[in-house]
Amino acid sequence: MRAGVYLAHPRPGSFNHAVFDAVVDELRGRGCQVLAHDLCAEGFPPVLAADETETVQSSASAADAHVALHREEVATLDAMVFVHPNWWGMPPAVLTGWMQRVLVPGVAYKLGTAEGEPAGLLKAGRALVLNTSDTPAGREESEFGDPLHRIWSACVLPYVGVTDVRRVVFRTVTDSIQEARASWLHQAREQAAALLV
Repeated sequence: MRAGVYLAHPRPGSFNHAVFDAVVDELRGRGCQVLAHDLCAEGFPPVLAADETETVQSSASAADAHVALHREEVATLDAMVFVHPNWWGMPPAVLTGWMQRVLVPGVAYKLGTAEGEPAGLLKAGRALVLNTSDTPAGREESEFGDPLHRIWSACVLPYVGVTDVRRVVFRTVTDSIQEARASWLHQAREQAAALLV
């Protein structure tokens, strides 16, 4: 199995980095070929250029070599893992930009009707989203309606052909104790291993 693991957090040493490292280690330890990307450390350019807004694209080619590499890779994956914090109910800008620049027509989907119904092109049937949050679960649901769930499970991944979307939220991180973090890392490893079954 070939999996892409994507981290979107700018601060080295963050708990998101620990989750990313645990997932990559677990998958590699189980014989999975892992393409691991720390998007901030790599300097992934998130700003969508005007010429990339065309709705008809036919290949993974892109003027930016970094973007072209990610487009080529994502088309080969069997599973994807995204690790990021919940910032304002959204993924960080670098990951939003990655979605806009990498999951493009001709690579991740094609539009099949005038109504905009897509046909997903990715062969990755499974995806795991691991989020950190400082908002208690009850408040997240009652006040905000869990926007990250909608983004990943309705708006993005099914659109590109991913039918099995799994998501785990680790909360609240800022005031968490070491034992809780250790338990969350164990859970992240278990969820990553379950992708391979």
